[in-house]
Amino acid sequence: QVQLVESGGGLVQAGGSLRLSCAASGRTVSSYNMGWFRQVPGQEREFVAAIWESDRITRYSDSVKGRFTISRDNAKNTVYLQMNSLKPEDTAVYYCAADRSGGPILATTRWGYGYWGQGTQVTVSS
Repeated sequence: QVQLVESGGGLVQAGGSLRLSCAASGRTVSSYNMGWFRQVPGQEREFVAAIWESDRITRYSDSVKGRFTISRDNAKNTVYLQMNSLKPEDTAVYYCAADRSGGPILATTRWGYGYWGQGTQVTVSS
């Protein structure tokens, strides 16, 4: 069983930066695809970014492309989401997710991931 714990959320002004971390435990996730999603109350969970088992393949939603960067440190069993040029519309709870099936086709819907963290709140003030 894989446990995922997110950290690094908080309150930041528009234009600022945050780096989210997702620490995995229970099993090594070096062969898993990893993703970040976000959710605003009353809305569907939205895909943000995903990364293959190596960082040669990544995928981003159009809304964050060019501002956010997903990366991973397999030695630390950790995935990161560097968020720059933050906007108020980036405000949400951010979730880390793991896809055990791996492979270079990265899932962009929540149904492609079997493991989830509890989420970390990111609030961007205008």
